[in-house]
Amino acid sequence: MMRIENMEMAAENLKYDESQKIPEDLLEQVNTKSRWESGEAEAIHRPVIPYYKMVWMRLRKDKLAMFGIAVIVCMLLAAVFGPMLSPYSYEDTDFTAMLQGPSPEHWFGTDNLGRDVFVRTLYGARISLSIGFAAAAINMVIGVFYGGIAGYFGGKVDMIMMRIVDVLSGIPSLLYLILLMMFLGASVKSILIAMCLTYWITTARMVRGSILTLREQEYALAAKVCGQSKWSILIHHLIPNSIGSIIVTVTFLIPSAIFEEAFLSFLGIGISVPMASWGTMCNDAIQYLFAEPYLMIFPAAAISLTIFSLNFLGDGLRDALDPRLIR
Repeated sequence: MMRIENMEMAAENLKYDESQKIPEDLLEQVNTKSRWESGEAEAIHRPVIPYYKMVWMRLRKDKLAMFGIAVIVCMLLAAVFGPMLSPYSYEDTDFTAMLQGPSPEHWFGTDNLGRDVFVRTLYGARISLSIGFAAAAINMVIGVFYGGIAGYFGGKVDMIMMRIVDVLSGIPSLLYLILLMMFLGASVKSILIAMCLTYWITTARMVRGSILTLREQEYALAAKVCGQSKWSILIHHLIPNSIGSIIVTVTFLIPSAIFEEAFLSFLGIGISVPMASWGTMCNDAIQYLFAEPYLMIFPAAAISLTIFSLNFLGDGLRDALDPRLIR
């Protein structure tokens, strides 16, 4: 009897309470058919970010890389427009204003011939940056195709081409440069020809290693099955997929070329007078190093700042283009 009474009491406690009724508007049927037909059921609402936009987003997080970009842009603008806005020329001499220190009239002072050091520094930026970018571009083209051919065709072609690279890399590049400059003469054209002999070796080795890996990927094999020629696969598929590593390598080639040009000009076998180069300005300033140190400080600072900025940019691009280092 006690058990029956307990069951009756439990039943009374479980009586339906109207206040606990679920509102009907919450029980509205979802029209899954219309959502399926419209494609909303499988829609992915995550925004698709293009690869190069993602690279730029990563690069912007690197403060040193952004500093490098700002310095390079400012240097380019100053080199192009600075000499045009100045009343002085890089070759104008004024023997009444020789070896004057920095002043409102001559921001960087004057040299031993009364020439404005500020204008000569900006004009030297034209020469140095032009040689740096031109040498990097030419060597990029040579290195990409040389390394691409060696890596994709392989076999005896790869062996012969890479043995040539080994022989060339075994001789110091400065020796090539100095010997060629002595035969070709001091000019921008001679410097570019001399740099094009060995500067492409680093790019060629990098591209070869990348092509050896990429040629076994599915898209390369699919292109081969579809009947595309080897040259078409190399140019349209393999080289474009190596562009990230190529850009980073070229970024490091530019400061190297700028330094080599400055070194040759410093030795007196680079840019000939009266043309202004950072290297020739440093060479002219040696005899006044302690008496007039500003003659050495400004061109040396321009060389250092440019090389550091390009190296910062290269490091930033290397990290931004590497998918394993997504931040």
